[in-house]
Amino acid sequence: SINNTNKMALANVCGFKLGNENSYFGYNNVGQMGIPTLKDALQMSEHFTVPCGADIQASIHKALTDDDSKVKIQFDHGTTTLAFRYQNGVIVAVDSRATAGPSIESQTVKKVIEINPYLLGTMAGGAADCMFWERVLARQCRVYELRNKERISVAAASKLLANIVYDYKGMGLSMGTMIVGWDKKGPGLYYVDSDGERLSGNLFSVGSGSVYAYGILDSTHRWDMSDEEAYNLGKRAIFHATHRDAYSGGVVNLYHMKQTGWEKISQTDVTDIYYQYKAEKDKVKK
Repeated sequence: SINNTNKMALANVCGFKLGNENSYFGYNNVGQMGIPTLKDALQMSEHFTVPCGADIQASIHKALTDDDSKVKIQFDHGTTTLAFRYQNGVIVAVDSRATAGPSIESQTVKKVIEINPYLLGTMAGGAADCMFWERVLARQCRVYELRNKERISVAAASKLLANIVYDYKGMGLSMGTMIVGWDKKGPGLYYVDSDGERLSGNLFSVGSGSVYAYGILDSTHRWDMSDEEAYNLGKRAIFHATHRDAYSGGVVNLYHMKQTGWEKISQTDVTDIYYQYKAEKDKVKK
């Protein structure tokens, strides 16, 4: 069946032989208990197991880099996401294009994941990886709230995500996300990637178009901007990235993280922004 074929393919890439579906595999150190069978492990939807005695990192690295490998899972990733802090909170701006190599698969991807009313996450890299692990983070944040009767801090949420994905380092995950929120200490902005790296800062841009976005952000960003100036900066940076980067495009989704929680400010097609800026430029020339 197709399901069995998928299991055999996954087992082959991971570097172990699928000879007996009742073979036992232990969990990696992510807090789960029990010893599932391989059949159960490959069907689980909320966590992953690591097979005992198999070097998954080496097997996947060989599958992806060996010229003789028959595994064709090399993906080109393209997007532009950004976030920056200023005096009134944090601005998050993203594009909405999804690509598969040279093909544009969608122009309406939602690249901001609303973890809870006070936390946002962005998507860059593999869409499935970002969506899955940030949903796992959302569940863990909710569990924290129920246990402690208060919201989790932005620092703790980002550290939790970094710790979770670090357990799968070298196993083919592709994720570059920004965790944005507001807690007792005020606005917070962190960058987390699939290697478990975690950075705190005032300004980040992630994706294939980030070099163009940084060109606008670095030259224009100020701490004392007004809300309107901050909104325009976020839109302008994403627009310029989509104008130069073929893997970015669609619409600009703009969010504002405030003390009262996040608010979606606008959703603007980059074509409309282009004609708006063109009209302004032509007006200045006259």
